[in-house]
Amino acid sequence: MAGTLKRLGDAELEIMQAVWSEEPPLTSVAIRKKLEGQRDWPLSTLMTSLSRLEDKGYLVCERNGGTNLYFPAVSENDYKAKASASFLKKLYNSSAQSLVATLYDNRMLGESDIKELRDYLDGLESERRD
Repeated sequence: MAGTLKRLGDAELEIMQAVWSEEPPLTSVAIRKKLEGQRDWPLSTLMTSLSRLEDKGYLVCERNGGTNLYFPAVSENDYKAKASASFLKKLYNSSAQSLVATLYDNRMLGESDIKELRDYLDGLESERRD
């Protein structure tokens, strides 16, 4: 993934989540329908946002007759990895332990969350030993 991708705003992220949740290509009408209930998107506003996402390198638009077909240019996993690394670096000096400590200290992690994390880390250790 390109290192020069610009950060997504909240509305842009909602659009990309809608795009990532469906099999491409998608039309603007299909994207708008997927976003129903999240925001009241006038078509002109959505089209402007889709154009910005294309300019930022997140979408590819192919024109097919009178219809625009949209494809993700960045995978959801690649975006999450880059955004997570940036978040962790900016707020926690790249320390996952500091992030977890903050969540725990502020009672944002329940027992099930802690068990899930422990099981995940145990699984990673087990894979390394194999």
